[in-house]
Amino acid sequence: MTKILYVEDEPFLGKIVKESLESRRFEVCMVTDGKDVMAQFKAFQPVICVLDVMLPHRDGYALAQDIRQLAPDMPIIFLTAKTQTEDLLKGFQAGGNDYIRKPFSMEELIVRIQNLLQLTNAKPAAAAPNDCIVLGTYTFYPHKYELYRAESLRKLSHRETELLSILAESRNFTVSRRDILMRVWGDDSFFNSRNLDVYITRLRDYLREDARLEIVTLKGVGYLFKCSG
Repeated sequence: MTKILYVEDEPFLGKIVKESLESRRFEVCMVTDGKDVMAQFKAFQPVICVLDVMLPHRDGYALAQDIRQLAPDMPIIFLTAKTQTEDLLKGFQAGGNDYIRKPFSMEELIVRIQNLLQLTNAKPAAAAPNDCIVLGTYTFYPHKYELYRAESLRKLSHRETELLSILAESRNFTVSRRDILMRVWGDDSFFNSRNLDVYITRLRDYLREDARLEIVTLKGVGYLFKCSG
């Protein structure tokens, strides 16, 4: 698995991001306090670091400089609520490779991680054919196009699988309608947009047996796949 050092001092956000990354076969070491980061970095030996900027005791900029001294080629992504240009420049000057502003979608974070790993030749490990994603009482096997609940099996189409994979990787985060259309259909035409509505309805029907799972339509924005428990 690809090892990510994830530094975030907001427990709720941190838990969601960590679990979402782990569902995508990343191995995640989460640290909540800046003073503990370097010890964990040395012990865990990640291949990429995702650092919040505002942290107790030592901020993300200082940590990036420390990491750069030990591992000059380490890919580093900053997460921050700051939006000023000078903050962005400070992040790059401190050694960051990429910069994501909060709030962000899991889809965006995962794409940026994968892109940065490819650019630095530290490519993520390929998923094994039998890998599964647990969604409440359901078990989803994307590579086999299968969705299980107890002893019940539902075979999914290619596009149903692609759509459910996108929603699963971004669970509890908003995914834009356009991003889904571009990833699944390759364009955001009116015809494909109507197709997306049909596929969303199907997935809601497939997941209806677990009340903790809900695909919420955010009008004019996209979808939020609520997955609790």
